[in-house]
Amino acid sequence: MLKGRHLIEPENLTIQEIDEICSLAEQIIVDPVSFQDVCRGKILAALFFEPSTRTRLSFEAAMLRLGGTVQGFADASSSSTSKGESLADTIRVVSSYADIIAMRNPKEGAALLASKYSNCPIINAGDGGHFHPTQTLTDLLTIRALRGTFENQTIGFCGDLKFGRTVHSLTQAMCRYPKNKFVFISPKELKIPEYMIENILKPNKIEYTEAERLEDVIGDLDILYMTRVQKERFFNEQDYIRLKDSYILDAEKMKLAKKDMIVLHPLPRVNEIQPEVDDDPRAAYFKQVKYGMYVRMALIAKLTGAL
Repeated sequence: MLKGRHLIEPENLTIQEIDEICSLAEQIIVDPVSFQDVCRGKILAALFFEPSTRTRLSFEAAMLRLGGTVQGFADASSSSTSKGESLADTIRVVSSYADIIAMRNPKEGAALLASKYSNCPIINAGDGGHFHPTQTLTDLLTIRALRGTFENQTIGFCGDLKFGRTVHSLTQAMCRYPKNKFVFISPKELKIPEYMIENILKPNKIEYTEAERLEDVIGDLDILYMTRVQKERFFNEQDYIRLKDSYILDAEKMKLAKKDMIVLHPLPRVNEIQPEVDDDPRAAYFKQVKYGMYVRMALIAKLTGAL
């Protein structure tokens, strides 16, 4: 039963609950008209304390397509936190008005803190470099739709693996399914954090390798998950400038890949995927965006108890 629950990290959901959400999302894709009134009279509060395009608009579109309404803000300066109000007080107030809250905050742990003070379900829409569970659900639905299964996949993560919350969340999620292998492709400065290896990969006896050149491993991959080097996560701009062009996927590298490999990206991209790749049938990142709206529709419907 998902009604009234918070979603702070992917581990909050069992494999069965993920399957339930993905199955509902697939039903919505096939027949969206049947779901256009399921949240009529319900309000989503979208609280975005840092900039977002896709995630914020996706949540808003999801609620509107379910027949509900949306309130909130797209920037911290538009909220009373700019006057010194605590996050706890903001959540107490907003949860008095809304049926469900989607919140993005640059501080790690903010979503968990918010859940302790909320009278309605909190969906973590990203908390710093920590977790982004609805992006993980988006990625999972995309993988299920395009690869047919969550099992027996070789998944390559490329780029910023140190600060990339989408990488951490999807790795954690895919570790729960059998026979998956991981390839982590990054410069030494942006490699996968040690705690991911020690706390998740090794205890679960997950097969993984690390590489510094995409060309050396792209031919082994079923899924290539590209990420941007995130300027907002760097304290030193010189480090960002030095590393931002580390990995660029182009048509030449795609020639080395399997014919049925898919390329995912949480977006926004800067230059890590060249526009020439967009026309390759294996490029799935714009399909991924649409799947994100449908999976958020399913999640909102479940957490509010509408379905």
